[in-house]
Amino acid sequence: MATVTLSLRITQAEARKLKRLAAAVGLDRSTLLKQSLRRGCADVLFETACETYRRGEVTLSRAAEMADLSLREMVLRLSRAGLELSYGTEDLRRDLEK
Repeated sequence: MATVTLSLRITQAEARKLKRLAAAVGLDRSTLLKQSLRRGCADVLFETACETYRRGEVTLSRAAEMADLSLREMVLRLSRAGLELSYGTEDLRRDLEK
């Protein structure tokens, strides 16, 4: 897999925290940053998908796609986002048309 190098500026205090955290979890700083970035991006995708689903702008199936989750995983995570499953026959029809 091709990679790219990114750079960012953080405060010295943030750098010290990263160094301590990396040591505490037994990772080098680069690996810790990559894992944290991946988790953060996944969280943002999920939150964005939930918000559009909450507003009724997308179906549950589309929200799952937006969050890069399976439909099953999306359903399982809804309660953690404070959402209830709102899936009617019209939603099913739209999902089946895809």
